[in-house]
Amino acid sequence: MDRLDNAAWHALTGPHAGLAEVAGVARRYPPAMSFYAAVDGIDAGAWAALADLAGRDGPEGFVTLSRPTMPVPPAGWREVFRIDAHQMVLAGPPADDVPAPAPAIRPLGAADVPAMLALTGLAQPGPFFAETVRFGGYVGVEEGDRLVAMAGRRLRVDGATEVSAVCVHPDAARRGLGRVVTGHVARAIQAEGDEPFLHVSHGNDGARRLYERLGFTVRTTVTFASFAPPPTPRPAPG
Repeated sequence: MDRLDNAAWHALTGPHAGLAEVAGVARRYPPAMSFYAAVDGIDAGAWAALADLAGRDGPEGFVTLSRPTMPVPPAGWREVFRIDAHQMVLAGPPADDVPAPAPAIRPLGAADVPAMLALTGLAQPGPFFAETVRFGGYVGVEEGDRLVAMAGRRLRVDGATEVSAVCVHPDAARRGLGRVVTGHVARAIQAEGDEPFLHVSHGNDGARRLYERLGFTVRTTVTFASFAPPPTPRPAPG
């Protein structure tokens, strides 16, 4: 299996191992940082370990896996969410496709989280949490005192880094800002010697065309699915 087929596993056991919450053979990011959980092989022991991770969040806890072929969970598990996405990679330099005049881009950090949460709440690029900024590499474009475009990084495996949270404020749409911030992040990743990759949900044709204009090509389809384990039986009253 190529490392990008199970990118979360190779991130959580590789460059991001220091961030991993561990239960047996399962790994996940801190829930306030990312939704990703992962195992290498899928068997009864893997599902038991994933149930352990989900249980740490209480009776409503669940885990989210990402794989080209999603396994069927054991009896009693409940599917919470599922979506298919194109996994795209950028083999060469991103196309020089910057609108004129070129907007100013600046790094984003912890102090910018309220503005980042406000923007992602409007643009809905995918899950973005209070600590997602810890992945680093986030940049944004501001107009006045308002953040109107941003992008950053998420998964990192040996030799490849995911571009994530690409979004533009609805009031600033169709001005090329999504291409600007995506290209900026992709170039920074390449400057460090990694290959940029990203995910875009099936049916999000506008975003896919944006990435294709920059030079990204579809590598495969990845399914994202969230599963809740069976309820833990309560002990009988003594």
